[in-house]
Amino acid sequence: MSTTDGFAAAVRDHDERIAAMGLAIWVGSEPTFTDRTAHSPEWLSQALGGDKERRAKALLGGLCRRRSGGVVLRSVGRQYPGEEQPRWNLGLYRRRDGAPIWHGPPDPLLLATDQTIPSGPGDVVDLDGWATTLAAELAARSLLVTPLATAGTRERRLLMRADAALAFPDAEDPRLHRASVHARATPPSGLRDELAEAGCYLFILGHQEVDGRPTARIELPLFAGVGLFLAVLESVAQASLASHVATLILAGYSPPVDATFEWTTVTPDPAVIEINTAPSVDAADFLVRSREIHAAAAEQGLAPYRLYFNGAVADSGGGGQITLGGPSPAASPFLQELRLLSRLVRFFNRHPALSYLYSHDFVGSSGQSVRADERGGDAFDELCLAVDLLEREHELSPELLWHSLASFLCDATGNSHRSEMNIEKLWNPFLAGRGKQGLVEFRALRMQHTPERATALACLLRAVTAMLARDSSTLPLIDWGRELHARFALPFYLEQDLDQVLQALAAAGLELGEAIRAVLLRDEFRCWGQVPLPGCTLEIRRALEFWPLLGDSASPEQGGTSRLVDASTARVELRLRPVEGNDLEDAWQIVVAGVTLPMRHEHDTRGPLRVFGLRYRSFVPSWGLHPALRAQVPVRLRLRHPGQAADHVVTLHEWRPDPIAYAGLPEDLAAASDRRAERVRLEILPRGPDDELRCGPVPGLGPFCLDLRCLPSQRRSPAGTHEA
Repeated sequence: MSTTDGFAAAVRDHDERIAAMGLAIWVGSEPTFTDRTAHSPEWLSQALGGDKERRAKALLGGLCRRRSGGVVLRSVGRQYPGEEQPRWNLGLYRRRDGAPIWHGPPDPLLLATDQTIPSGPGDVVDLDGWATTLAAELAARSLLVTPLATAGTRERRLLMRADAALAFPDAEDPRLHRASVHARATPPSGLRDELAEAGCYLFILGHQEVDGRPTARIELPLFAGVGLFLAVLESVAQASLASHVATLILAGYSPPVDATFEWTTVTPDPAVIEINTAPSVDAADFLVRSREIHAAAAEQGLAPYRLYFNGAVADSGGGGQITLGGPSPAASPFLQELRLLSRLVRFFNRHPALSYLYSHDFVGSSGQSVRADERGGDAFDELCLAVDLLEREHELSPELLWHSLASFLCDATGNSHRSEMNIEKLWNPFLAGRGKQGLVEFRALRMQHTPERATALACLLRAVTAMLARDSSTLPLIDWGRELHARFALPFYLEQDLDQVLQALAAAGLELGEAIRAVLLRDEFRCWGQVPLPGCTLEIRRALEFWPLLGDSASPEQGGTSRLVDASTARVELRLRPVEGNDLEDAWQIVVAGVTLPMRHEHDTRGPLRVFGLRYRSFVPSWGLHPALRAQVPVRLRLRHPGQAADHVVTLHEWRPDPIAYAGLPEDLAAASDRRAERVRLEILPRGPDDELRCGPVPGLGPFCLDLRCLPSQRRSPAGTHEA
């Protein structure tokens, strides 16, 4: 069996285990992709501009080829503070069983991506004839239609009612003359269609020029039910064909969905294109969808990661969130078992690996996925009380559950989109139309580089959710204190914690297959380098750092849509591991800036090893904390052994060791790995004098890490080298 087949088999086994428990845990995601070679604003920091929309259309076309039978809808996207209008949003609407739902003219974006669709010259549609034909098609389906008077010749408007008993709005009602929903600002309370809420549905027919071709366009109102929406779609298709419409843009509000229909969208976000995938019924379906999305993105030269000049590997620039729910809000596992969410809060608190091991770079109390216990001691005490009160409640309701935890599953400003668990759409009465969906979004996830890695994480989260849905135990929350950002900044301890999670799943009958575990444990992109030493190997890994938010008046936080942080602090993990056949002895010492690191004795599946962390300032930002603190790179590690006549000096460079600029970005992941490795240099030098070692208490030395920034009287070479 191939590796790929073995992984798919392990995923199917996972699905069978959850199905056997009688649970339906649907899973969705928001993968993001970027042009990793581009230096233009839309691929570095901006949401809109450049060729982003063109490539998004081509990407959606690729998804349409892979998932036939659907229809392209250009709906209203999200609007963020500081933006005048909503962003564009391109979507694929289809039946889950693949049965065709659209037989009308194609969207023009498909002409460039599917050569089997005939491409005519395009022409200006007779709007009066088209509107009259559409009114007749709707009337044939017992839907009442009234033409509305319009000024000029650029558009036609039809008002439809499904219930004859409903009163027709007054002709002067401003809602009948509203601007396109794409041209209106979305209010903070959310997007609404007040006419549709009153049972009246407004259609706007017109033209839009696309690549120099006149194209028919119809703006659809908001529909609450799938049945009525499908009847309207069929009417639009038949009327458009009868009116000789060559290509057609379907615009307007997002379509309704249920357990039989799915809606996948492609939308812009700063530096990336984001795909909001339709939820999958199980992990096997999630794997298929993820592979299709990654393939469609690759066809457009878009990548799920970014490579830096020095070989460091980052995510795409967007997130890789995963959302769990059910086939309907009522069938959501979080509403079927109302105590499940508080159990998840407890479990994540006790297992920081779920918060940090697969996270993006910006974590911690100021980050993009704040843990519920990262907001200070007072907030933690209140959180403990909140989950205890929920556990005591005999008549727990969705309203009480959401109200009890919403104030804790957010950051310090109350933003739920910066919480590791976002329950904005669980049972939120303040989010019009989409707040009560029974969904929980897990945000402490970077964009994963492969569809297999994303699927492995989906399996992990589904398994934990399934286990807790059937486990009524209530272990207390742990007040980690400083240990949270000390111990669990190091990958070794995150991996050990993940092992405990996997053991708990196995004990609950939800063991993840070996192929899934192997994908979860891959960490090659954290690896900076390895240095062979007599009898052992020094392994150097990139660790987590918790960047602080800057709150000075110069920060965009005071009035913009982005936030200024100080990312100048770096942390690495050092591991000393014996070569096979050798014992790990205490004789090897690592000395940094005159401090002998108190390496911690640990053990993993490969045997004994010693572990410790090192923290330092990697550069001086133009605006940041500690303006008097200079950069502390490169960092030199002096390794000593009483049986060795010389010291082994390892130098860690942030950039290439020679003074030559990189010719360009790394071509691929292998080239990036080579660049990381070349930044680690080994020299064998005469033994340094022991009187250089520091005596007494060492500022910045903790049980898991030495913070070089805290050391006084640091000696530096003229080039800025941090001397050992």
